[in-house]
Amino acid sequence: MSDLSMLALIGVLSICCQWLAWRIKLPAILPLLVCGLLVGPTLGWLQPDQLFDQLLFPVVSLAVAVILFEGSLTLKFDEIRGHGRMVTNLVSIGMVVTWVTISVATHFIMDWRWEIASLFGALVVVTGPTVIQPMIRSIRPINKLANILRWEGIIIDPLGALLAVLVYEFIIASQDVAMLHAVQAFAKTIGIGFFFGWAAAKLLGLALGRGWFPHYLQNVATLTIVLGVFALSNAIQHESGLLTVTVMGMAMANTKNLNLDEILEFKETLSVLLISALFILLAARLDFADFDALGVPSIILLAVIMFLVRPLSVWLSAIGTELRFKDKLLLSWIAPRGIVAAAVSALFALKMEQSGWTDASQIVPLVFLVIMMTVVLQSLTAKPLARLLGLIEPPARGFLIFGANQMARAVATVLKEHDIPVRLADTNWENIRLARMDNLPVYFGNPASEHASNNIDLTGIGRLLVMSPYKQLNPLVSVYYQDWFGSAKVHGLNSGESDFRASHQLSENYKNTLNLFGDSITYSKLASLHFQGAKMKSTPITENFGFEEYQQQYGARAVPMFALDDQKKIHIFTTERELKPAPGWVVIAMITPEKSTDEGNE
Repeated sequence: MSDLSMLALIGVLSICCQWLAWRIKLPAILPLLVCGLLVGPTLGWLQPDQLFDQLLFPVVSLAVAVILFEGSLTLKFDEIRGHGRMVTNLVSIGMVVTWVTISVATHFIMDWRWEIASLFGALVVVTGPTVIQPMIRSIRPINKLANILRWEGIIIDPLGALLAVLVYEFIIASQDVAMLHAVQAFAKTIGIGFFFGWAAAKLLGLALGRGWFPHYLQNVATLTIVLGVFALSNAIQHESGLLTVTVMGMAMANTKNLNLDEILEFKETLSVLLISALFILLAARLDFADFDALGVPSIILLAVIMFLVRPLSVWLSAIGTELRFKDKLLLSWIAPRGIVAAAVSALFALKMEQSGWTDASQIVPLVFLVIMMTVVLQSLTAKPLARLLGLIEPPARGFLIFGANQMARAVATVLKEHDIPVRLADTNWENIRLARMDNLPVYFGNPASEHASNNIDLTGIGRLLVMSPYKQLNPLVSVYYQDWFGSAKVHGLNSGESDFRASHQLSENYKNTLNLFGDSITYSKLASLHFQGAKMKSTPITENFGFEEYQQQYGARAVPMFALDDQKKIHIFTTERELKPAPGWVVIAMITPEKSTDEGNE
């Protein structure tokens, strides 16, 4: 197979693995790993060292630089403090405890040098949102534990990468030199990395904030500058580039009044492609003999990591919190390692082998072994454990509402009054601000984005209501959540259009969701009724005041939206389902004042 065909094949396989992971609701890391091992050491189709030759090292370096920059863009220091003491402790005390204990265990169990053992320990402290999020969706732990796991993964991703970079920089600086010279070289690397990273972040933030780049060049300019700063930093001080781009991302993430939404979305898309292709390449470089060479000590070390190190980290981090024994037990079992560990470990192994650390080649298969076993074992057993402990969230009865306009806020408010979980999502900041003032949970941004899949809290939420005027986004959001919640649990307002989309499949999927509150109920109609003074009203249905009497009393003035039965189960009025609320139920409707109707009939 030609080099061109092989490069194309890597891209095709990357997308196929991502699609399969999305389809079977598993972390993408598993299909990517299996695919890499299949086309590499098993079939021998892909041999990265021959395919890229001398370009392999630069390609991997640049890809990891982009991945670290994108990951660090998500780290906002105020969020560490804003997600509870347990999260703060896990990403600080817990991370240090994990690093130290794994390093010590690796040194004695694997008989590795302290430098290699400490680098391995730093690499496997990272969990990461790409593996945690699919597991949370599958397990559905209670809200408190889901939030802890999600935010630990999001925050420790860049922090763990920074720790690994710092450990690596110290090892390189201390090679074949006296300790004093090693400390000086390390300090120089740290100084240059932090200075260049901070300076590049400020300059790029200034350029973006003042509009020095046209809109269509902002993403490309950011990527180019990141790669340029990475190369420049490495040229000035050997191996300082990874630290520079990591600091650069963190500095930009914490710059006030800097809108990074579009850059984040672009970088997330790029990172998906880079991570997918990179992981297949890295897995293809492995040899099954590498795993055999690790022997029984690797199994013992894996058991120590899963059954001793993680529980120790959780229990120490939980001191002073209100977590119960069973909460800590479940948290102790869920810590799958992520793609960042694999990518960074492979790069460091390549660099250290070039610098004469021949035993560094053992790092990669051991990291991959930890990734495989933690993801597979915990994916299979975490849900039964959560069920046994009684820590699974009840059936999701809440709503994600796309749109935070006046009508959506009114609907969310009345649902919240009936203890129905809600979350509003909107791309309009003013709508989000007003929703926050109404004390409604919100997500600012596109709910169908990669950022949303990692950050939006959908605990207790199992249905989508599309109540926005955004004709371009509505179909995308609807189809996205059909895959997430199921086709029958996505409902949108009739758009009043006959021509939907050029794509027949997307058009049919979207049309099937346009059943919310009835055929005649459009966004424009609800907006008009709201302008006329319509209000949300909850009306109990009794033996003396049945649903027929309700309809006779309110007639065309009422737009029935929901019905809450005597078991507190919420039902939606749709075009496909004719609800007949019985005594003991509550009908929630938008009711227009009689005066407005009278004026409209004149």
